[in-house]
Amino acid sequence: MRNTVLILGIIAGLWGMLIGFFGYGYTQFIEWFGEIPDVAEQVDHVQRTQLISLIGPILALVGGGMAHARPLLSGPVLLVSGALMYWGFEFGAFTMFPITMSLVAGTLALIAHFTKGD
Repeated sequence: MRNTVLILGIIAGLWGMLIGFFGYGYTQFIEWFGEIPDVAEQVDHVQRTQLISLIGPILALVGGGMAHARPLLSGPVLLVSGALMYWGFEFGAFTMFPITMSLVAGTLALIAHFTKGD
């Protein structure tokens, strides 16, 4: 079970990094070049989007990496990562996988700790 948490956490973090690059880059692009009405408009919370673009995927990678040694710490870190990505990017076609993988990995990490399963 801990191997599953490791794999899901790392995949969620890498996929989240890809989304984070686009999220952060989009906000910077609009700040530099301005909005194009009805085509490219700035997000409502620029700093929140930029912060979550950085922190969300990193937490998923860290949570996945801690899965073997500290599943009790890994679980909440992965759950927070999934919640942050949901809050920052919402649930859509590209975000559904890292959000779901982070939440499933966090749940499995807690189950692995409390059941002593492996």
